[in-house]
Amino acid sequence: MGMVSENPFSFSNRSPTPKLCSSFTTRIFSDVAGDITIVVDGESFLLHKFPLVSRSGKIRKMVADNKDSSSKLELLNIPGGVQAFELAMKFCYGMNFEVTTANVAHLRCAAEYLEMTEDYRDENLIARTETYLNEVVVESLEKSVEVLATCETLPSIAEEVGIPSRCVEAIAMNACKEQLASGLSMLSCDGESTELKSGRHEWWVEDLSILRIDYYQRVICAMTRLGVRPDSIFTSLMHFAQTSLKGIGKCQIWNPGRVRPNAGKTEHDQKTVVETLVSLMPTEKSSSVPLTFMFGMLRMAIMVDATIASRLELERRIAFRLEMVSLDDLLIPSIHAGGSLYDVDTVHRILVNFLQRIEEEDEESEDCGYESEGLGSPSHGSLLKVGNLIDSYLAEIAPDPYLSLPTFIAMIEILPDYARVIDDGIYRAVDIYLKVHSMLTEQECKKLCKLIDCQKLSQEASNHAAQNDRLPVKMTVQVLYFEQLRLKNALSGSSGDGFPSQRISSGVPSAAMSPRDNYASLRRENRELKLEISRMRVRLSELEKEQLFMKQGMMDKTGNGKTFLTSLSKGIGRIGIFSGQAGGKPKKSGRKSRGSEGKTGRSRRYSVS
Repeated sequence: MGMVSENPFSFSNRSPTPKLCSSFTTRIFSDVAGDITIVVDGESFLLHKFPLVSRSGKIRKMVADNKDSSSKLELLNIPGGVQAFELAMKFCYGMNFEVTTANVAHLRCAAEYLEMTEDYRDENLIARTETYLNEVVVESLEKSVEVLATCETLPSIAEEVGIPSRCVEAIAMNACKEQLASGLSMLSCDGESTELKSGRHEWWVEDLSILRIDYYQRVICAMTRLGVRPDSIFTSLMHFAQTSLKGIGKCQIWNPGRVRPNAGKTEHDQKTVVETLVSLMPTEKSSSVPLTFMFGMLRMAIMVDATIASRLELERRIAFRLEMVSLDDLLIPSIHAGGSLYDVDTVHRILVNFLQRIEEEDEESEDCGYESEGLGSPSHGSLLKVGNLIDSYLAEIAPDPYLSLPTFIAMIEILPDYARVIDDGIYRAVDIYLKVHSMLTEQECKKLCKLIDCQKLSQEASNHAAQNDRLPVKMTVQVLYFEQLRLKNALSGSSGDGFPSQRISSGVPSAAMSPRDNYASLRRENRELKLEISRMRVRLSELEKEQLFMKQGMMDKTGNGKTFLTSLSKGIGRIGIFSGQAGGKPKKSGRKSRGSEGKTGRSRRYSVS
C-alpha cells in the first residue's frame, strides 16, 4: 500500500515505544527477543513478539500465560478475520496503510478484540479508528452508509463499540440537513418550474438500498423520529423494495407450483423484507405513492405468506384511494391451487375498508352540520367511480369456471344501491356468469338475477335482456313490463308519476321515531330523490339520441313522398297505442308499429359475451 503522508489517517513507520509500567510488563519484554507463531482462522503468521506485545494487551497476556516452548498462539473468532488481523499487525509494525470506510469498522472491532488501548501505547489503534469515525464518517451521510454496510459481516462486538448506532444516527441527521438545504435551495430558485421542483428526490434514497433490512429499518425509524418528510421515506421504501424484492418473478405468481432452488430461504428473506417495509410506511396518508407499488407489495405479501397484519395494512391503504385504482390492479391472481383464478376475497376486504372510509367521511360531514351525500359530494362521486370499477371487475372474473356463486353474489351485494346509476354493468357480468356456469339450478339463477334492478337498465340492455334465453322467465317479463311503461311515460310527456322506480316515502317523519332517526330517514329520502333525478337525466339523454336518429331518418327519406307518408303514419300509430285510442285503423297501425319496433329492438341487440 502506498504511503500518503498528508493524510492524518495514513499510518507510516514509527519507532515503537512501549509503556513499561509494572514488573509484569518488564518480565514480558525481557523475553521478547524471539519470534512467535499466531494462528488466525487456520492461517499461521510468524511474527516478532516485541511489536505485538507493545500494543496489544491480549497478545501480551497470551504470551505471559503461554507455557509451551513452541511459542504458538491461536486467536479465535477475531472480528474481520485474517484481513483485519493483517492490518492490525501492520499498525503494530509501523507499516504504511490507510484507514478507509471499507476497513475502519473491521479495524475498530479487531482493535477492541486485541485490547489495543491507550494503556499500552499512546495513539493506539482504538484511538486512531475512533478519531476517523468521529471526524470523517459521522460527518458524511454517504460514508456513514458505507461503514454501516460493512458492519453486516461483523459479530456482536460491533454493537458493543457502538458503530452501527452512531452510523444510523449520523445518516438520519445528515438526511435532515439535506432536506433543509434542499428546501432552501428550492425557495431561492424562483424562476424554476414547479415540475422540476416536484421531480426531485433525495440522492441518498439509492444509497440506502445497499443496507441489510434490519439496519435499513433502524435508519428509517431514526429518520421518522427526526422529522424527515414522509414522501421522502416513501420514495426510499419504494426504491428499497424494487431492489430487494426483484428476485421473485411473475411466473411464480401465476404458477405457484413452480419452486426454485433454495426457495425456502429466499421466501423467508422476502417475507421479512415485505413485513418490515409495510411496518415502516409512514402513518400520514400520502397521495404521491403510486397505487401500482401498493398493489405490487400486496401481491408479494400474499405470495410469501406475510402476516395478516401486513396484508390488512396494505389493503387499508389501497382502500383510501380505491376510486383511483385501475382494473388491472384489482386482478390479483390467487396462489391457492384448485381454487378460483383471482383472489376475490382480498378485493372484497378492500371494498369493506373503502365503505368504512366513506361512512366515516359522511359522519365527519354530519358533525360539521352540512349534507355530504348529494350527487355532487366528493364521497358520492368516489362511490360512483368505485361502482363502475367493480362492475368491470365482475365482468372480468365472471368467466372463471371455479368462481363460486356465493362469492360472486357477495361481490355484487357489497356496494349499496346508490353506488350505481344504472345496472348495465351488473347485468353484463351476470349474463357472462350464467353463460359459463350453465349447470346452475333454476333457484340459483333466480337468486342471482334478483340482484339486477330491471328499472335501472338502459334501453340497449333492456332490449338484450328481453331476448336473453339464459334469464329466468319472471325477469324477462319484468324487463318487458318496465320497458313498455318507460316508453309510455316518455311519449305521453309524463314526468314519471306512477313509475314504480320511485319507491320513495312521503318524507313525513313519524312521531315514534327519534330525532336522529328522523334525520337519517330524511337524508336517505333526499339521496334517493337525487339519484332518481340522475336516472331521469340518463333516460332523457337516451330519448334525445333516439329523436335525433328519427329526424335524420325522416330527412333522408324526404325524396320519396310515399315513404315519408308511410313512416309518418307508423309514427302516428305508435303514439295511438300508448294514448289508448279506439278504432280499427289505429289498431292496425299499432300492430305494424309494434312489428317494426320489435325489428328495431332486435337490430340494436348487443353481445355481452
